[in-house]
Amino acid sequence: MVKKKKHSTALNEIDGIHQPSSTNSSSIKKIKLKRSELPTTKNFVEQILTGNRSYLSRAITLVESTNLKHQQKASKIINGCLPHAKNSIRIGVTGVPGVGKSTFIEVFGTYLTSLGKKVAVLAVDPSSSVNRGSILGDKTRMERLVKDKNAFIRPSPSGESLGGVAKKTREAIILCEAAGFDTILIETVGVGQSETAVHSMVDFFLLLKLAGAGDELQGIKRGIIEMADAIVINKADGDNIKAAKLAKVEFARALHLYPLKESTWQPKVMTCSAQHNENINQVWKTIEDYIRITQETDYFNRRRKEQNKFWLLETINQHLKDAFYTHPVIKKEFEMQLEKVNDLEITPFDAAEYLLKLHDEKDKI
Repeated sequence: MVKKKKHSTALNEIDGIHQPSSTNSSSIKKIKLKRSELPTTKNFVEQILTGNRSYLSRAITLVESTNLKHQQKASKIINGCLPHAKNSIRIGVTGVPGVGKSTFIEVFGTYLTSLGKKVAVLAVDPSSSVNRGSILGDKTRMERLVKDKNAFIRPSPSGESLGGVAKKTREAIILCEAAGFDTILIETVGVGQSETAVHSMVDFFLLLKLAGAGDELQGIKRGIIEMADAIVINKADGDNIKAAKLAKVEFARALHLYPLKESTWQPKVMTCSAQHNENINQVWKTIEDYIRITQETDYFNRRRKEQNKFWLLETINQHLKDAFYTHPVIKKEFEMQLEKVNDLEITPFDAAEYLLKLHDEKDKI
């Protein structure tokens, strides 16, 4: 019987390259250990103050971490940077998805760096409500700005935080200011009922709008418009120029119906085309005028103090909320009370009162 010859194929496995015996395994372990080790708090602060972006990024990662040790480390770093975190202009940029926020910020940021400014962009990416994932694609969308040596872009997942602003954005602002960035741009996910969160951490609130989008004067947007220090009609180019000019007139009329702001600043309405780099300088001039006027009246400093108070109260409220819902007895009783509410044995108000009283007595539990 003749044996059939085996044909070799491309699927046949061949021996791989073996690790040379001269490799020192202990040195590999040391390298891995060094990579996993965190620098000291003092080292972090010193490097951030010199503008070291690698350390700045790592510090923001610690700030965003849910790990208790990381949070404690981040807190010490922030306290070390705090005395150096004063000299910046904080600008919030918001608008509906598709309005061109990323394009505007890239062009606007590039314009500012051309003036000698150091720009940090804290871009908050939408998180999935299903799997909590986030694309974090702002660095991809801002190709020019990400290569600018005077710019720093940090995308962060929004998670479930108020108004689409990442929970730790406030701390990230402090770190960026300490690193020498004099202009902080905060891009939000989009317009929502909780945009107060953006307004409470910036000096100037910029609202981007589109002409002919059908939402020029909707009452539901009133709260957002009232907070805006300037409204910019973006994509005012090509066939859209006429519609943009009409929208500008409509918004200007609407703004005059609102009561004068405490800052005495009358919000401005402008048109621009981020894609064609038109009127970007006018937007910056408006912001400069606002800063000058509010500093002269001392409103700028008073507003910063109000923001500090707001975030102090917000932090306390969040801590109390977390302490309440994470208490093991409360977690168990919550489900039981919810079942009673659903069975119409008790009202939601009485159930809430019972749980709150139980929490007040938690030391006795």
